Amino acid sequence: MKRTDWFRLIALSTVWGGSFLFFRILATELPPLTTVLSRVAIGAFAIFLYLRARGVEIRIPRAQWGRLAVLAILNNVVPFSLFAWGESRVSSGTASILNAMTPMFVVLITGLVLCTEKLTWPRVLGVLCGIAGVAVLVGPDALVGADLLGQAACLGAALCYGFALPWGRRITGLNPPVLAMAQLTAATLILLPLVMLFDRPWSLVNPDVIGWVAIAGLGLLCTGLAYIIFFAVLASAGATNLSLVTLMVPVSALLLGRVVLDEPITSGALGGMALIALGLAAIDGRLLRWISRCARL
Repeated sequence: MKRTDWFRLIALSTVWGGSFLFFRILATELPPLTTVLSRVAIGAFAIFLYLRARGVEIRIPRAQWGRLAVLAILNNVVPFSLFAWGESRVSSGTASILNAMTPMFVVLITGLVLCTEKLTWPRVLGVLCGIAGVAVLVGPDALVGADLLGQAACLGAALCYGFALPWGRRITGLNPPVLAMAQLTAATLILLPLVMLFDRPWSLVNPDVIGWVAIAGLGLLCTGLAYIIFFAVLASAGATNLSLVTLMVPVSALLLGRVVLDEPITSGALGGMALIALGLAAIDGRLLRWISRCARL
């Protein structure tokens, strides 16, 4: 990759890592659904302004909205809500590490459930490493109390992402940034009546200054800007290189949680992250191919 691509990749991992920090801050400020509605609504509006500034035509066929609604549920509504709720019980670093299980779930879903991709031995090895990493991260002490529920919520969010990726491949014919804006708009429309019914925002206490900063950060940086960077890296460096961000996000989230919230970086977190990173490398395949080439020299 070019130097610009690496800079964009680091920026993307930082803003996505920041989303776990902002969710953690807002866990004591707002109900989860209200937090998520704020994120997707601001993100959709930010991308809309970006597209208009670039002169991109925004045209979404009516027939696509059903699929977009399902994608919004799988990729935004449910996982964002699970993370927003789960981070009231676990640290931002733990949530980000569990989020890195997404590619493992994609492998299992496409290989065993949908049977659309072959389940190769490197992928099986990667999944097993990921499971081992989760076991190390969770540890025996978390099998009782609220931590287990929070960790289960974060794993459930990663599972939703695992279904979202193969479903998203069914939506064709849309400019990728337009697709991002459309799914966020659909998520906003789905969440709005739920927030009105369950959270009753008119009765909530307004967040403090830090809370408002977290809301703006979630919507503008971690959603709007993140999607723009995401598609820029995808166009310039390709999907394979873009997948490296999965390895980088937990590092960013752990460091941000440590610096901003003084969250401890435990040996279990480091061990779990290392095993999950090894699993991701096995699934990606580049590390194994490099080792194989070196062995032949």
